[in-house]
Amino acid sequence: MMTYEEALAFIHGTYRFGSKLGLENIRTLMELLGNPQDRLKFVHIAGTNGKGSTAAMICQMFIEAGYTTGLYTSPYLEKFNERIQINRTAIEDDALAEATEQVYDKIQVMLQRGLNHPTEFEVVTAMAFLYFEKMKCDVVILEVGMGGRLDATNVIKTPLVSIITPLDMDHTAYLGDTIEAIAFEKSGIIKPGVPVVAHPQVSSAEKIIKQICNERGCDLTIVDLARAEAVQSGFSGTDFTWDGAPYHLQFIASYQVQNAAVALTCAEVINAHSSELYLSSEAIREGLDRTLWSGRMEILRDAPILMVDGAHNLHGILGLREALKVLGKDRRIIGVMGVVADKDVSGMLEAILPTLDLVVVTEPDNPRALDAKLLAEKMETLEVSPIGIEKDIQKAVEKGLAVAEKEDIVLCFGSLYLVGRVRTLFRR
Repeated sequence: MMTYEEALAFIHGTYRFGSKLGLENIRTLMELLGNPQDRLKFVHIAGTNGKGSTAAMICQMFIEAGYTTGLYTSPYLEKFNERIQINRTAIEDDALAEATEQVYDKIQVMLQRGLNHPTEFEVVTAMAFLYFEKMKCDVVILEVGMGGRLDATNVIKTPLVSIITPLDMDHTAYLGDTIEAIAFEKSGIIKPGVPVVAHPQVSSAEKIIKQICNERGCDLTIVDLARAEAVQSGFSGTDFTWDGAPYHLQFIASYQVQNAAVALTCAEVINAHSSELYLSSEAIREGLDRTLWSGRMEILRDAPILMVDGAHNLHGILGLREALKVLGKDRRIIGVMGVVADKDVSGMLEAILPTLDLVVVTEPDNPRALDAKLLAEKMETLEVSPIGIEKDIQKAVEKGLAVAEKEDIVLCFGSLYLVGRVRTLFRR
């Protein structure tokens, strides 16, 4: 029997196979495993931003309705097991090791046939499907890893609903360098006859989504954001109305109301189309109220406030900036920033630097991290000089805390890999 440590070593060892989009490998692997995904129900979520928060909200709605609910997301923040959850409880170490061993055995069969070794994401996706079936999940909230059309999660056949959250320029080396190309790839999760819920997009991207839905005979619902109205947001959470009815979120950023609007629309579509699953108004309301999703404008400490946020591309940074206008009013904001190199770093800096009073530069805990000195040089071209350049994340945060007054906000952002490390080091 494989141990947990051996399982993680194997999984992380597959990182060397890189990210390869395509369904041939995952289909072969799942066939060898008996296609457990074909015996599960899914809500499939693609998009650039808001996937995790939206998935968490929908997941909590199903939990409140009494369903055994799986949740598959990436990346993890602190412990690998977070990626595979049932009723918001991460897979246990022994169960993860067991699923890994099952997948490992079938990979050996593939290699004996001369086939390619599955990538890390394909391995973990297969493990998740095995575990969700074993635990008899009533429904699984399935987040796409990258893209959609050729993403390993797209091996599923007929989800209850396909969701597309806000689109932006990201992973352009894999998905294309135009918003239209990205929309095409994300829309690849749309299956014939399956209803689709989409956040409003720029017109050229929305046109592609509509075209694909029309070709595949899908009912498309573009989320009507006018139905949601933010009442107030602050450190106690966010209150908003949906069709005039009051709702509450524990999230402190007002932009989460848009993710809630997607989740609410998804619930309506499921209730209209599914004969087996139903979300009552009480389950929907309680689900939103009880949703927790770490690393999104999350406060780890007070006086000074230590906050982490997973904004890691321009769209996310713009949402963060708007939220800081409310939450950071009459407070200094000291940024601790680290990014991966394949992002629109210049655009992110131009958007967020005017909001920051001071900034410390660091590096995320990831092989793709942008060197802290290079990030500092990019800031200096915008006439902003960091008060510190610390490759070590702990030292960088300590530097920010050291210069902060009690009422200030020390904000760690730029990458979920940075956020996860800060949570491990500083969570109270």
